[in-house]
Amino acid sequence: MMAFQDYLDRYLPALEAEMQAVVAASESSLRDLYGMLRYHMGWEDQEFRPVAGPQPIGKRIRPVLCLLCCEACGGDWERALPAAAAVELVHNFSLIHDDIEDGDSTRRGRPTVWSLWGVPQALNAGDTLFTLAHLALFRLADRGVPPETVLSALQILLTACLRLTEGQFLDLRFEGEDRVSVEDYLLMIARKTAKLLSAACELGALVAGVSPEARGRLRAFGHHAGIAFQIQDDILGIWGDPAVTGKPVGSDLRRGKKTFPVLYASGREPGLRHILPNVARSSDDLQAAMALLNRSGAREAARERALEEADRALQALREADLSGPAADALDDLVRQLAFRGR
Repeated sequence: MMAFQDYLDRYLPALEAEMQAVVAASESSLRDLYGMLRYHMGWEDQEFRPVAGPQPIGKRIRPVLCLLCCEACGGDWERALPAAAAVELVHNFSLIHDDIEDGDSTRRGRPTVWSLWGVPQALNAGDTLFTLAHLALFRLADRGVPPETVLSALQILLTACLRLTEGQFLDLRFEGEDRVSVEDYLLMIARKTAKLLSAACELGALVAGVSPEARGRLRAFGHHAGIAFQIQDDILGIWGDPAVTGKPVGSDLRRGKKTFPVLYASGREPGLRHILPNVARSSDDLQAAMALLNRSGAREAARERALEEADRALQALREADLSGPAADALDDLVRQLAFRGR
């Protein structure tokens, strides 16, 4: 049986080639613009020289999901490459803008686009990547996908973009609010994180030509897998092993992020709200915040919810009635995402 990693290794060369073909300068005067995009995508350094390195599982999860869903539905995964590329380029557009909005100066261990070339150029780079993502979808026609299917794919991707920006709006608004509930948070991540994963799965099924009902089940699969992925990421952001995550214990607390465990604990330990603003400056307050989180049962609650969402994803996958190695790999992926860091 092929595991998810086997499919990742198989798909990545063709996926990277497809994306690089989309993100290519049309003329020499624009080399620096496209160089910024290729730098952000991990293909070049800040001097625009080619680089190479391993792809971590989280880095290309969305497009690989698209290709895997296409194959699991009996389709030709290579036909879905333009859709997979479009999804990943949209995701990376959002990251460029997120880095600006959050003031993050590093991503994946390297300086962010805005920290190297300034906010105005980074905004423009993000807008360029957003546009290229949608143009990438039209390459489906070059692979024999019917025009009406391409139009449906465009609608799916645009809807995902709308939900993603709605989620980012909520995320930014929550930063200035004292009382945000777990339910508010789940509504936000359903848009900001889960919707693009859901769209990736649906696009793969669409290109494979399955029924609307089967597409809906894979859309649900991606939705629940996305929520499980984000909540598990929240757990790692506080309790993750620094040797694995590359971040210190409590890193999300230091950044003041309102994640599932923080919001769960805040509803049960009122004193946590008073400590959190000082965590970034005081190691004593960080330890006190960690103690309150542990006492509240936040880690266990987050873990339970992540596993519930993973179970819902697997149930949707079973209802899609798929079989074969690619379907098994989708099952394997959800289990990997749900049990990361354990």
